[in-house]
Amino acid sequence: MISYLIDEPFLALLHFNVIFIYKFTLIILSIGFMTDKSTSALHEKEGVSQPETTSKSSADKIKINRSKQPSVDEFVSHILKGDITYLSRAITLVESTNKKHQQKANNILERCLPHANKSVRIGITGVPGVGKSTFIESYGKYLTAKNSKVAVLAIDPTSSINKGSILGDKTRMEQLVTDANAFIRPSPSGTSLGGVAQKTRESIILCEAAGYDTIIIETVGVGQSETAVHSMVDFFLLLKISGAGDELQGIKRGIIEMSDAIVINKADGDNTKNASIAKVEFNRALHLYPPKESGWQPKVLTCSAIENKGIDTVDTMINEYLTLSKKNYYFAQRRNEQNKYWLLATIEQQLKDNFYNNTKVKDQLTKEIKKLEKGKITPFNAAKRLLDLK
Repeated sequence: MISYLIDEPFLALLHFNVIFIYKFTLIILSIGFMTDKSTSALHEKEGVSQPETTSKSSADKIKINRSKQPSVDEFVSHILKGDITYLSRAITLVESTNKKHQQKANNILERCLPHANKSVRIGITGVPGVGKSTFIESYGKYLTAKNSKVAVLAIDPTSSINKGSILGDKTRMEQLVTDANAFIRPSPSGTSLGGVAQKTRESIILCEAAGYDTIIIETVGVGQSETAVHSMVDFFLLLKISGAGDELQGIKRGIIEMSDAIVINKADGDNTKNASIAKVEFNRALHLYPPKESGWQPKVLTCSAIENKGIDTVDTMINEYLTLSKKNYYFAQRRNEQNKYWLLATIEQQLKDNFYNNTKVKDQLTKEIKKLEKGKITPFNAAKRLLDLK
């Protein structure tokens, strides 16, 4: 009887209201569940605790093995097999100031020396930002692709304030560091004014004994490291960049005379033209310098380490230099001069260490400094009195 009074619009409205009430009820119920912490979607159930992957006994065993130093025979045997773990530990001994470590390191070096001196030593320097690490990685990858074994001894600057070093070269050479034929060892420069770690020379011997045929030494690039690096390498390469100001300002007599080649990096993109102009400028400058004893005429090349352009040309040039210097016996002569230099440098360093470790000197030094601060003595007289101590 009533159904005929309800028209279609009213049914549609009724249907809409039912749906609305149903959805509204669901929302209210959802809010109720969410306020209950035990049923909240954000509530994380307590998981199953995982068992420890390393037991206490295993951890203690690892600590004991780390603290236990291998014998000299073990060190030498593993280094000659190319074990980078033992090579790294041996370099750590070399860099240590502990007298027992130094004695052990010297014994290892003597045993490794007959297996050394079979590599090419390349020094690479340049101002910060020139792309030394990128260039070394690109060049290193080029060499390892030809089955060469490359060791990179990167020197990081040490803070004069807190005595710390970042040692971030492994991070910058992220591709080379994973190469099985490459070994990268960052070392702090310490108190060395030259920006070269004092023990870099000994590290070279260990790397050569481990079978690395190319040793690359990367300097801090602070402007004082060139002489020290030049005294321990066969080929000295100076990296430059163009477009950083007056090109002639970068032509310094000392660094140019020591360089066997100048490579202008970052010759890519819009900087390609600037690199070509810089190449011409440096070539003109090189012809003003006297001939080198090696008979080699230094060259200027351009490359882009980030794009791997010109790296093969640099390698060809270095091989040309090695062929010439070995043919005219300059290579062997240079190695002998380096050994003499490091003999005298080692004596000077040992005398310095002995002086400052002398108990009498330590006591008297404090007194002389106090007198100096009060203006009672000059630095020269204070030094003479300290040096006269026996």
